[in-house]
Amino acid sequence: MNRKRNRNIALVLIGAGLFLLADNHLGFFTVLALFLLLLGVYKVRSGAERKGYIMMVIGLLLLAGGNFTLILAIILISLGFFYNKSRKIHRSEHHYRKQSVIDSIRWGREPWVLRNMSIWNVLGELQMDLTYAIHEQKETTIILQGVIADIDLIVPEDVGLSVTASVLFGQTSIGYDKEAGVLNKMVWQSPNYWTADRQVKLEISYIVADIDIKIV
Repeated sequence: MNRKRNRNIALVLIGAGLFLLADNHLGFFTVLALFLLLLGVYKVRSGAERKGYIMMVIGLLLLAGGNFTLILAIILISLGFFYNKSRKIHRSEHHYRKQSVIDSIRWGREPWVLRNMSIWNVLGELQMDLTYAIHEQKETTIILQGVIADIDLIVPEDVGLSVTASVLFGQTSIGYDKEAGVLNKMVWQSPNYWTADRQVKLEISYIVADIDIKIV
């Protein structure tokens, strides 16, 4: 019953977002905002990260200021996809799920329990150190989705890690591998994933994000 309800919520959110998006008209400030976003991504990819992120923030502020309907549509669509993915991956109701507008999560300074989880936010900061994590089960699946995020993860090398990360604008860094720019998707798996005693599967999807996953 709960899974069916979540599926209906996801469809309503995606439908409402698409309706608002279709009804929105692109103006000068929208074009300027998109240009700044693209230029910011180019700067990040070229190594001028500070300037790049400043341009991306300015572009997002312009979008938010002159295109509230567009921003709301993106948020609704993102939340709808989050509900849908969470329902498909976490079939059991016994998992941690959190939705928020603005959130800062910092786990790892002391022992903590790692369980299946789904986290969504409009603007989020996530720092997660798995060094002291107590795994509830052999394989843990974590879904991270939203609009804008700064994600820093530390994963011990003896933990099997599988990552699927999709970012519209920004960069993803896993170990020595790095992707930056527009429409980035990185699929990465550690060599010991299938043989490790503990496995972590990450599903990450954001509009704008800086994702840094360190293997230690």
